[in-house]
Amino acid sequence: MTTPSFDDLHLLTVLAQTRSYTSTAARLGISKASVSMRVAALERAAGVQLVRRTTRSVTLTPAGQEFVGASAHAFEHIERAFGGVRDLADEPRGLVRVTAPVALGRQHIAPTLAAFCTRYPEVRLELDLSDRLVNLAQDGFDLAIRHAEAPPETHVAWALAPCTSILVASAGYLHRRGMPKHPNDLAGHACLLYLRGGGRTWTFQRGDEDPVSVVVDGPLKANNSEVLRQAALGGLGIALLPAFSAAGHMGTRRLVQVLPKWRPLGFFAEQIYAIRPWSPHVPRAVQCVVDHFKAVFAAQDWRSAAS
Repeated sequence: MTTPSFDDLHLLTVLAQTRSYTSTAARLGISKASVSMRVAALERAAGVQLVRRTTRSVTLTPAGQEFVGASAHAFEHIERAFGGVRDLADEPRGLVRVTAPVALGRQHIAPTLAAFCTRYPEVRLELDLSDRLVNLAQDGFDLAIRHAEAPPETHVAWALAPCTSILVASAGYLHRRGMPKHPNDLAGHACLLYLRGGGRTWTFQRGDEDPVSVVVDGPLKANNSEVLRQAALGGLGIALLPAFSAAGHMGTRRLVQVLPKWRPLGFFAEQIYAIRPWSPHVPRAVQCVVDHFKAVFAAQDWRSAAS
């Protein structure tokens, strides 16, 4: 009887989480073909089908689910134990996979990574920039940097920085089209829209007054705040941006805040967090990444347009 390897047994538990040969391969640092071959070898050793794969999905058979259910806690215990031993080393070490929004990552995270890697040479970073909300456990990420009103209760979260949303336009655009004095005026302006959130409806509140919603439209939609910011700088229209994206471009740098006494509602959350799935132990390398981001973001103040 062929005895399956520890690595192959662990691979099946990872596949149960990711439900994807591609994601499993990326998480384990092997090829997709290797995942397929190792699953086949494991099924030959077990004498029963463990994985059911179609063109659209990967699921475990009842036999596969029974094995993973019985062994998953053991693998988690082994990983925690090994992580604890690794944390006894003089230097933090290991791979940390981080996902972050594209604009935030490009503007405020990427410029700091050289300093981090120089300080912690034994820590390897993988930074995935995507505005897609990923499943951290399923996709194998150790940490996510995200806007959130409140982090999920099933996750550990560290508050990094507050960040408001602001309405901006170029001085040239406002000279041509006039400065809106009330949210309802936006219906007659060229508005630059984000491809998620409230769609064509923007909502604002002034003080304790009732919120005001207005349907807007314009010549450009994009799923990235940098694209909308550049369009606003080019005089194309009025954009609703997170303050971190507008920072450095306000006032003498050509962007002017529109409706400064009105607070946008229901768009970008007003807090940026570092989030990871809950576990009783946070690896030292992950904690070092969190501490680095806390220091980086503490130097920022994105609660106003003038920041």
